[in-house]
Amino acid sequence: MAYHQGGYGAAPGGHAAMQQDPLYGYFSAVAGQDSQISADELQRCLTQSGISGTYKPFSMETCRLMVSMLDRDLSNSLGFNEFKELWQVLNGWKSTFMSYDRDRSGTVEGNELQHALNSMGFNLSPQAMNIVMKRHSCGGRIAFDDFVGCCTKLRALTDQFRRRDQRQTGAATFQYDDFIQVTMSI
Repeated sequence: MAYHQGGYGAAPGGHAAMQQDPLYGYFSAVAGQDSQISADELQRCLTQSGISGTYKPFSMETCRLMVSMLDRDLSNSLGFNEFKELWQVLNGWKSTFMSYDRDRSGTVEGNELQHALNSMGFNLSPQAMNIVMKRHSCGGRIAFDDFVGCCTKLRALTDQFRRRDQRQTGAATFQYDDFIQVTMSI
């Protein structure tokens, strides 16, 4: 019997396996009876887990962005498998951020951000980088929470774009309503 490990719940006999996963403790501590976590529950979970390390806890806006990035069933929440995927992504982004925050200030500058984004496959034009810096920086520096928010938006928008760029040419056609749905859902 085939099953999908995305946001559709556990595989047959999967509940016991989930409970053995170390991440399940963080997840189940905040998940309601629906076994889903909302943005505010995600914020509590990530704060309690300490994944942000010495950086400030994630803002509610960043948590909303993270939920929308992986909320495949449009429930405005994450199931355990979606949460596990987010955990892996967050750890990758944290490692990238730390490798470019060479002075350990808890922030990255514009050129460091550009190198970090390039290392993750986001090759943005100077004009796009300028917009990213204006939106996500404070005094020319980007804190970890803003870095995660930026990465979340870039990943979600890139995923949506790729779905529409069927020939992988770097061009996609959107109807106005589709464009609004994509951008407003992130």
